[in-house]
Amino acid sequence: MSIEAYGRTSLKSKGYKNNMKKIIIIGCPGAGKSYFAKKLHKVTGIPLYHLDMLWHKPDKTHISRPEFDEILQKIFQEESWIMDGDFSRTMETRMQACDTVILFDLPYEICMKGIKEREGTKRDDMPWEVAETDTMLLNEVRNYIPQQLPKVYQLLRMYQQNREIIIFKTRDEAENWLQTLKKDNNP
Repeated sequence: MSIEAYGRTSLKSKGYKNNMKKIIIIGCPGAGKSYFAKKLHKVTGIPLYHLDMLWHKPDKTHISRPEFDEILQKIFQEESWIMDGDFSRTMETRMQACDTVILFDLPYEICMKGIKEREGTKRDDMPWEVAETDTMLLNEVRNYIPQQLPKVYQLLRMYQQNREIIIFKTRDEAENWLQTLKKDNNP
């Protein structure tokens, strides 16, 4: 079975207590990663780190790459964590450190709608309020599926033997998986 089809067959959770301790949540901006990450954190109690909060400063600048990499290395040493964010430069490093990869492989239109819904909101996964969507982010969403997603699947193929890989094609799949996880861990 190809890794691209893997998500449809891996929606049943084995339970986080035994299997999921170091989780990365990746996918196109606007797919719903942060929203899902908060819900997963609530269900599991595993500490949650939003990469946008680690990288960006409130004045819309960011820390240096070495500082960011050092923070990631410290988090990797913790017993358990959830990391929310795509950040292609560090994806392979994060994939090497995790035991579970959750990929949101949603259509462009859904991601773009998610981006537009952020406008005018204060989010706890970003250090500033999003007044309007900037062109750079819109281009990132536009280019994600044709340019970044094939690279993500290539990494998933490389690491599939040693990782639990869960791929959601819809937000409903993600929500149903969370509900199953919640039931499995709260009998």
